[in-house]
Amino acid sequence: MNQLLDEFTFFVLAVFVGFEVISKVPTILHTPLMSGTNAIHGIILVGAILIAAGASTPVNIVLGLVAVTLATTNVVGGFVVTDRMLEMFKGRRPAATAPQPEPKK
Repeated sequence: MNQLLDEFTFFVLAVFVGFEVISKVPTILHTPLMSGTNAIHGIILVGAILIAAGASTPVNIVLGLVAVTLATTNVVGGFVVTDRMLEMFKGRRPAATAPQPEPKK
């Protein structure tokens, strides 16, 4: 019971610290920062796979599958956001012009 209380305390403190850190990030840096941190979640995906591989009860197997699914979604989402963000910085391409008819001889 004491360990559960310690873990819950760490969780609550992490929520408060995370909220304070993220709320101080300027808007212009928010998208690159979030896409970078989502890409780092690949580490969480590896952890979820390792835990799911060691699952023995049906509840643990289901929770492992959910963890792997959510971590995969987060990693893919991070790369999609990064790709869309990088598209915003590319210059506009000139519109394709229609081919001009050849002059008559």
